[in-house]
Amino acid sequence: MDSDQQREDGHNASPIWVSERPEGEQTAAATPSAPTSTYAPVERASVRTLLRQPRFRRLRNRVLLALGVAVAVGFLVGDWRVGVSAGVVAAILESVYRARSHSSVPAWRRSSVAERRTEAQLRKLERSGYRTLHARAIPGSEAQIDHLVVGPTGVYAVDSEKWDKRLPVRVQMGKKLFHGPFDMKPRLTEAKWEASQASELITKAYGREITVVPSLAIYGPAVPWKVMTIRGVDVYQGDRARRWITKRERALTETEINKIYDIAAQVLPPRYGEG
Repeated sequence: MDSDQQREDGHNASPIWVSERPEGEQTAAATPSAPTSTYAPVERASVRTLLRQPRFRRLRNRVLLALGVAVAVGFLVGDWRVGVSAGVVAAILESVYRARSHSSVPAWRRSSVAERRTEAQLRKLERSGYRTLHARAIPGSEAQIDHLVVGPTGVYAVDSEKWDKRLPVRVQMGKKLFHGPFDMKPRLTEAKWEASQASELITKAYGREITVVPSLAIYGPAVPWKVMTIRGVDVYQGDRARRWITKRERALTETEINKIYDIAAQVLPPRYGEG
C-alpha cells in the first residue's frame, strides 16, 4: 500500500476531545478529592545522609576516577598537567557513558532491547515538553503499556516489539498484519485494548475525554511503510516513534500535560515497582 496517499500519522482526528459538559461540571469532575493525611515533623538532612544518595555517590565515584587517572598518567609521563588533562577526559567519558546507558526502567527487568531503544528516543522529547511513563500496568490484568507519552500533541501508548528480522512484515487489505506466516491480530487487539483502558481510567479521573492513541513500534524486520493504521493501531518502524508523536497538531497546554501525567501515574501503576 502506498503510504504517501494517507496522512503520515494515520489519523485524521486530534488525539484529544473535550467533552460537552458545562465548564463548571468539568472543573468539579477534574478536581480529585483531597486525601486525608497527617504531617510528620520535617527532619533536617545531615551531610552523611546526603552523601549516601545515589546522585552524590555517582559524583564521588566520578571524582575518584578522575583523581586516579590523573595520578597514574601524571606519574607515568612525568607531567602533572598531562595527568590532570587525562583525569578530566576520564570524568567526561564516564559521564557520557552513564548518560547513554541510564534507563528509568529498572536494570533487573530490562529484558527488551526494543523498549530501551524506544525509551532513548522518547527521552529526547523531554526538552519539547513531553513526559513519559514506562512499563505501566493495566489494573486487574497482566497487560502493560511499555511507554505512555503525554505531550503537546496528545497522549500515546507505545508498545515496543522486537521481531525476527528474517521474517517479512506485510499487511493484507489494510486490515491484517502478518509477521512472516504469523497473523498478528492478537497483538493488535491487545495494544488497542491497553490504550482504551488507559483512556477510560484517565478520562474518569480527569473529567475530560482523553483518547490514548495506540501503536506498535517494530524493531528487527523492515516495515515497508511509514505509518499505517491497522485495526485501530498505528504500526511503524521502531526508529520512527519520536517522529510519529511529534508530527501532529498541538492539542494540550503545559498545565494539561502535567495534570494528565500525574493522573496517569496514579491510575496506571508501575508494573515492576518504582525502583
